[in-house]
Amino acid sequence: MAAHFGRLRKGATTTAVAAVAVAALSASQAPGVTTDDLGRQAAGAAQPSGDANTGGEGGGATGDSPYYTDLPPLKSPNPSPSASPTTGTTVSVGEAEAGIPATVLDAYKKAEAELRASKPGCNLPWQLLAAIGKVESGQARGGRVDASGTTYSPILGPKLDGNGFALIADTDNGAYDGDPAYDRAVGPMQFIPSTWEWAGRDGNGDGKKDPNNVYDAALAAGHYLCRFDRDLSVQSQMNAAILNYNNSTAYLNTVLSWLEYYRKGTHEVPDGTGTLPSNSSNSHPGASPSPTTPATPSTPSTPSTPSTPSTPSTPKPGSGGSTSPTPKPPAPSSPAPSPTPPTPTQTVDHLEDANTGKLTATAGSAFGAKVAVRAESKASKGVAKVRVRFTIIGDTDATFTGGESVATVVTGSAGTATAPALVAGEKAGDFTVRATVVGRVLGGLDYTATVTPRQADTLTRTSDTALTCVPGGEFADQVELKATYKGAVAGKVAATATLIKSADDATENDKGPYFKDADGKTIRTLTDLTTDADGVLKLPKLYADDATGTFLLRVNTTGGAVLTVELKVAAAAS
Repeated sequence: MAAHFGRLRKGATTTAVAAVAVAALSASQAPGVTTDDLGRQAAGAAQPSGDANTGGEGGGATGDSPYYTDLPPLKSPNPSPSASPTTGTTVSVGEAEAGIPATVLDAYKKAEAELRASKPGCNLPWQLLAAIGKVESGQARGGRVDASGTTYSPILGPKLDGNGFALIADTDNGAYDGDPAYDRAVGPMQFIPSTWEWAGRDGNGDGKKDPNNVYDAALAAGHYLCRFDRDLSVQSQMNAAILNYNNSTAYLNTVLSWLEYYRKGTHEVPDGTGTLPSNSSNSHPGASPSPTTPATPSTPSTPSTPSTPSTPSTPKPGSGGSTSPTPKPPAPSSPAPSPTPPTPTQTVDHLEDANTGKLTATAGSAFGAKVAVRAESKASKGVAKVRVRFTIIGDTDATFTGGESVATVVTGSAGTATAPALVAGEKAGDFTVRATVVGRVLGGLDYTATVTPRQADTLTRTSDTALTCVPGGEFADQVELKATYKGAVAGKVAATATLIKSADDATENDKGPYFKDADGKTIRTLTDLTTDADGVLKLPKLYADDATGTFLLRVNTTGGAVLTVELKVAAAAS
């Protein structure tokens, strides 16, 4: 049974938890530049009005879609009366609200466990996922999911067509939400398609990323909240994460209320028996509820009683017996509605480069230049307040500062948006940074970034002890080297070691000292060597065959450092 929604009156969310949340939020507000997928500030600044709808410029994981506004009951043994925000009537809600459907609860806890392993510094509590799941979809419509965690029917928010909601034109050709004209929030955690495209996760291991699967959606929500290296045990950072999800102070307060409620205790209930919310932030008349499921056939209505025919009017004296009604003056015509002015995003014609420097960096270090673009109109004027998405594409482990591969930045007064700093991973090679305008189908700008391997320019032995051995024996000392680059320690630098024929012939020797592989077989070339964090490289133990003489071991590193080491094999003195 689909929920029906009413207008949330001002003051309906005033609770002790909400007051604490607002105080914490006020302390944390700061002007931010980096935003989430649809332009909301990562610093956590709230909308002044506290409404979920922000003038048609949606934001966050949900596109600032409507959400359930029901508040948790007071924690007491008996049901607690509360006033309905729509009618003002007093209703009772009991501790059934503490029950979470079994599969949905399992999905939240599994997501917490995965984040504890992959992002331990985030400190994500599963109760936060439960709180968001409650206000976004009523815990997947009371737990109406199958054994794999997929909802029996899609949960869809209203069309984000700018009619009382954000204006987000279709970004997925209806693939996720079935709407080829406008985006709609999808699934138990209400992701909009453009966010799910990069934020989606496979939480149940079936090889798919399905926004309608509670395991996938919960894990995606956990990673989304943990972006920008947030520590959710810090209240201001938790506030920022929640506002990143849906940019509304009222939303923040509602989520925090449920978070505190669930932290005091929850219990598992069978799937499909969860308590359904009944009120929404959807405030304009005639809007479809959010979230919704495909409608079930309605029961045929009882035919209405035929109305009693009206009595003919009595003719007025002097009217000649006419029963014609007295003509009424025509109603005044309504003025034509004024056209809606275009949003800044709609006025963008193209992106131009804004003096981006050369994008090169050594593995493990930050890039010296940042990608910068300018959103321009047809007249080549900069357009402010436009969301520009920067996406890292290619086989690379490079990220933006904070460990993310996607960042959205709002253009400033000159129309310029600068991506966060790029940080190179350990994979060398080229990758692409693509800049696109969020909410418009326009050609983007691609930038090639290059990661060069870590380098060393000098190799030295850490000991000057002579390396000697008798035929058929083993060398007592292992070869240990230290790599530096421009005088500094060169850690994690790739190296190779080869027993060569001579100083002038660097081909592999076929006699003399050798290493052993894992199976004990003779090898005279070692690849895939890497110096440690201190630039030290310790080679495996060396052995000697029956050949005697002076032999050479040559070690090379990325960057051109070379060291040749002498190895002497001689019979023991009598």
